Amino acid sequence: MIIHTVTTGDTIASIASTYGVTESQIVTQNELTSGDSLIAGQDIVIQVPTQVHTVEEGDTLSSIAAQYGTTVIQLLRNNPPLTLDSIITPGQELYITYDNQNLGDITVNGYAYPFINEDVLRRTLPYLTTITLFTYGFTPEGALIPIEDEKVISIAKEYGVQPIMLLSTLSPEGTFSNVLANTLLTNESLQDTLITNILDNMRTKGYYALDVDFEFIYPEDAQAYVAFIQKLTERLNPEGFQVMVALAPKTSSDQQGTLYEGHDYGALGAAANSVLLMTYEWGYTYGPPMAVSPLNKVREVLDYGISVIPAEKINMGIPNYGYDWPLPFERGVTVARSISNVEAVQLASQYDTPIQFDEIQQAPYFNYTSEDGVLHEVWFENARSISAKIRLVPEYGFMGIAYWNLMKFFPQNWLVLNGLFTINRIE
Repeated sequence: MIIHTVTTGDTIASIASTYGVTESQIVTQNELTSGDSLIAGQDIVIQVPTQVHTVEEGDTLSSIAAQYGTTVIQLLRNNPPLTLDSIITPGQELYITYDNQNLGDITVNGYAYPFINEDVLRRTLPYLTTITLFTYGFTPEGALIPIEDEKVISIAKEYGVQPIMLLSTLSPEGTFSNVLANTLLTNESLQDTLITNILDNMRTKGYYALDVDFEFIYPEDAQAYVAFIQKLTERLNPEGFQVMVALAPKTSSDQQGTLYEGHDYGALGAAANSVLLMTYEWGYTYGPPMAVSPLNKVREVLDYGISVIPAEKINMGIPNYGYDWPLPFERGVTVARSISNVEAVQLASQYDTPIQFDEIQQAPYFNYTSEDGVLHEVWFENARSISAKIRLVPEYGFMGIAYWNLMKFFPQNWLVLNGLFTINRIE
């Protein structure tokens, strides 16, 4: 897997010639369109084939996979945008293997809302180990507030991807309720009722694990939260269910702030089967322009995380989005617009502005002036920034990664992941 950064004068044809691949492969796998003009600083992902199969009459994905000793899912990874329900035709070329660097096995989770576009879901599932459905809530009486998750669960299982149920204190207004968390964490009977309802739902829906995401917990509830996670693990593990807990991006045990003080890293890491370090949102809707997940800041969280939690229990969060800030930034006034990584490159192309890359934050950015004369600053993720992040998994010895979120399809992310790792599956 090669990441080619466009320089002035590059064309799809010249890039294809340089690496000995076809223009069609570059266009299809990077999901470019014939009208796309390449922009300086734009990343193009190249996978150099080492084995190619030409489809013959009667071939199926299953028969081709068997012929080459691979799996249908790996064929889908190697031939985006194929899905399980794609029709292959005689003469069509399928890539069986590439000249890729393999850094080992990795567990890949992704978060999705139940209303995720089905085409996006099907194109994403080959690259996942698990998928987390966001989000179940609960009432002060311990009843679950359900979501319409049956269709996503069914499709995920077609691809051999295990679904994870997410429980949070997210309110209908879109904020995390520390009041609701306090009500639950200070009432053992209420916890028992809720856990019974969780177990019933997981059995009925066919969930594999539970992910708990309580944010902005009162500092005085920190140990009660640990006890609740421990109780969940003790109740769910014997039933065959795993428990994961999402942790705010802390850099020390005594870090101040309402987001951090309610999360005791060491104790929660010990109580749960695994954790997610939410290593994103440095650049955010109401904050100043900067990378969403700057690598120098991410490392600070990871270094603290492994000091108190076994590395093999840790999943690192990966953002799948960027932000567009109007300038000048004024705190309390400026609101950034969330955009997809694909849209970011389209904006750079639209305004004919080169993409820069911050070597310290390991993230791409650019500025443009919109039609109304307003200067904008955009930070997003590209192939290089994703590669830099996921390479941290073997460096630290982590369990894997988890994407927030899967709603906006980013083809180059999956090309990079497929080019560097073997993705674990849970049978």
